Amino acid sequence: MNIQRNILFFPDREGTEATGYKSDAKLRMRIRYGGGSLVNFNVGYRVDIDKWIKDAQRCKPGTTHGKKKIPAGEINAEIQRLEQLADNVFKSFEISGEVPNPDQIRNEFNIANGKQTGSTPKGKKNFFGLFDEFTSSMGVQNEWTEATFTKFASIRSHLHAFNPNLSLTNLSENDLQGFVIYLHGIHVPKAPEKDGKKQYQVGLRNTTISKTLAFVRWFLRWAYGRGYYEGKLHLTWRPKFKGTDKEVIHLTWTELIDLYNYKVPESKQYLERVKDVFCFQCFTSLRYSDVAKLSRSDIRDTFISIVTQKTGDGLKIELNNYSKAILDKYKDFPFPDGKALPVISNVKMNEYLKELGELAGINEMQRITYFLGNKRVEEVHPKYDLLTTHCGRRTFIVIALHLGIPAEVVMSFTGHSDYSAMKPYIKIVDELKKQEMNKFNLK
Repeated sequence: MNIQRNILFFPDREGTEATGYKSDAKLRMRIRYGGGSLVNFNVGYRVDIDKWIKDAQRCKPGTTHGKKKIPAGEINAEIQRLEQLADNVFKSFEISGEVPNPDQIRNEFNIANGKQTGSTPKGKKNFFGLFDEFTSSMGVQNEWTEATFTKFASIRSHLHAFNPNLSLTNLSENDLQGFVIYLHGIHVPKAPEKDGKKQYQVGLRNTTISKTLAFVRWFLRWAYGRGYYEGKLHLTWRPKFKGTDKEVIHLTWTELIDLYNYKVPESKQYLERVKDVFCFQCFTSLRYSDVAKLSRSDIRDTFISIVTQKTGDGLKIELNNYSKAILDKYKDFPFPDGKALPVISNVKMNEYLKELGELAGINEMQRITYFLGNKRVEEVHPKYDLLTTHCGRRTFIVIALHLGIPAEVVMSFTGHSDYSAMKPYIKIVDELKKQEMNKFNLK
């Protein structure tokens, strides 16, 4: 669900044409959404009219405002924070599938902004107000992608549905254990869909719950470091879950080369670019977010040089014959913003990858094992059903290790800083080597 919205910041001028207008004004935030609904908020600053940039909705850099001479940087930072806070509020409603009325938006925004409602003690922010401050602060600091904001909005939605009265002051191990029980019991859609119809399962997978709790502990560490939380659950509460090893869906070398050389039918030419971008990921290790913003200025004769979207790390990745051929194929295409490759949205690309994989015959049956609580679940799917953009990065790592490239060198390509991140891939390669050695026994 997507709620169309427009967030506008503007100085609310005081005075009339007859009496004259003041040179400064209160700064307001106005949100229009849902085809006509309107909510206004006071930002809490006064700005000088002649120092306000209307199109950018920001104060002119280097200026000061009001009698207290507030720096423009402080006001602009607050605008950025409130803008992200408002967006998070809408995302939480989008996840719940509800179009809110203005009173709901106003109430949720005030909670997120630490304004007191209900029985919250004066001067103290409630649990969800702090959670939104955390996501806003960390999002700006770490330059989160839209997908990361959506993930944290989903966690917030789950926490609120579990207990809307959660309190950091009284948070206990029983609260967190109850949250785990709640996550084990909710109904969630399964993927892939069958015959175009959504399927549902009871409870999140253990892997998902484990990641969710890791993010909650991150929030508690953040709150502890700022004096909002005095407990130690982020240090002491680490429940164990069965089956938290991640499934590594990847292409074999044969599958990758077959896909690279596959001739897309004339009637399906929209899949040609999807194939090229995905193969480029397989030959370079780039995440979707990084291949999507790869520009021609990042490309040198023998390597690409990028700063990763997720971690902010600078990476130098040498080009091989396959990745260079893909870049050469599109070197004369005028893509927007100087982009190097024809990357479409992640959602659409994931959808088309399954179609492409089926056409290209990537149909080896893949057994997926996961746990819902203590229940072991096994499913078998053709591999094309499980293809996503992230499989490209995983394919690169598995093939590189299988080719004998040292793990340390692979990590220099992928940007992994923790050797433990390589363990699932090394485990796969060890199994592949075992299968290869068994071929001697067949002679």
